[in-house]
Amino acid sequence: MAKSMYHYLAETWHKIYQGELKHLLRERLIEWRRQPSVVRIEKPTRLDRARALGYKAKIGFIVVRVRVRKGGQRKPRPDSGRRPKRMGVYGYAPAKSLRLIAEERAARKYRNMEVLNSYYVGEDGKYKWFEVILVDRSHPAICRDPEIKWICEPQNRGRVFRGLTSAGKKMRGLRKSRGLKGTIYYKWKKKQKERELKKRHEASRGARDPWQVAERLKEEK
Repeated sequence: MAKSMYHYLAETWHKIYQGELKHLLRERLIEWRRQPSVVRIEKPTRLDRARALGYKAKIGFIVVRVRVRKGGQRKPRPDSGRRPKRMGVYGYAPAKSLRLIAEERAARKYRNMEVLNSYYVGEDGKYKWFEVILVDRSHPAICRDPEIKWICEPQNRGRVFRGLTSAGKKMRGLRKSRGLKGTIYYKWKKKQKERELKKRHEASRGARDPWQVAERLKEEK
């Protein structure tokens, strides 16, 4: 079966740190370091990834490249005396991912737009770069598009600050299945079935009563 152009673009990005592509990325990073931390760009650097996340080359969509410093939080060394263990200089890491921080910074600069999604484009020893897809929630072309008009609804205002983007859901732990097979829905469905059968401890007070459990087992037999 013939493969699309986006398949080969994705394969190219899997080898971006090898061969000639490595030198090309290095030249880009040198140029990006000299630019501001939040820059609007004409078109996505990774077209395949942007299209997979919902980007369209139409009015109402923009792409912003955001630079975020790597590592944990920096805290100044305290002036007053205390033992080194209580200095509190190291070990301050934010619970948010750098990708989510990049989305929030883009949303703060473009306040009339909503964050659709984001993706990684490169890093060096000090910074990481992400490209954020933003959508104008009040543009008629967006409100009439049946595939993206959901973002114009009032319940989706400020979705990046409420952890509703992909990076936000991952930070909230909604992408983990904790060893159970299948998806998160499989885990919920299994627990719901146990609640209906009153086999879980939070189902009802009677579920913890050994006499009622014994009577229920007799009825099932």
